[in-house]
Amino acid sequence: MQSANRLQKALKAGSPGFGGWQMLPGTNLTRTMCRSSPDIDWLPVDLEHGNLSDDSMHEIVAAAAACGVSPIVRVPEGQHWMIKRALDSGAHGILVPVIETVEDARNVVRYSKYPPLGNRGFESLLAVEKFVERAPHGGSVRQLTGVEYLEQADSSLIVAIQIETKGALENVSEIAAIPGVDVLFIGPFDLGMNIGHPIRDPKNYDQELIDAIETIHQTAEAAGKATGVYCDTGEQGREYARRGFQMISVTTDIVGLRKVFRQAFDAAGN
Repeated sequence: MQSANRLQKALKAGSPGFGGWQMLPGTNLTRTMCRSSPDIDWLPVDLEHGNLSDDSMHEIVAAAAACGVSPIVRVPEGQHWMIKRALDSGAHGILVPVIETVEDARNVVRYSKYPPLGNRGFESLLAVEKFVERAPHGGSVRQLTGVEYLEQADSSLIVAIQIETKGALENVSEIAAIPGVDVLFIGPFDLGMNIGHPIRDPKNYDQELIDAIETIHQTAEAAGKATGVYCDTGEQGREYARRGFQMISVTTDIVGLRKVFRQAFDAAGN
């Protein structure tokens, strides 16, 4: 499983893993995004704010995995059934928002791991096909067995906790220390609002927000965990990669489409 999880390979290598961000339904969109660049390592499937249903999630996870890109499902919140649905779809990991307390984060890990580490129920029929040893063309594909998935899932799937609330920021050291948490992922817009420094200009954050982001990053590094961050542009992503962040989104489908269409029509009108 680890060999098929492109994002985890980047995290283990200490290198940045760059992601797109899908909020709109459609596997044609998924494939277009995943094949747009060889540098896309992961694709968040956004169930929190995106226009995506449970069945859309299952289809998008399958399409991304078939393209060799790690599908990471952002669940609406850290409820047991939501995490179970995401992982049973074959997601290579989960991204969990709206964390406030240490217990919230512990529960996410508990719901993500099989006994004795957690209490995730076992059903691998849909998940196993999202982890193969080679791309599905030019030869046979070896799919995991259910037993292999059970044995490898706890160490091969990524658990990313969003630090975007005042409570999570206050508890960040304790959250980072929880075994099974792999990534502290920063949502700058929500974090800024929650600490009283909303982002009004994406190019100029208040110093308090800059300091909070750096605190989270340093805390993650001290705990041996990776840091992730949501970005709107490749330029932002490159800067965070230079600073040692690893799970970095670059753009969303909606932002990217709007930008490309605006550029095309601006050029046509001029």
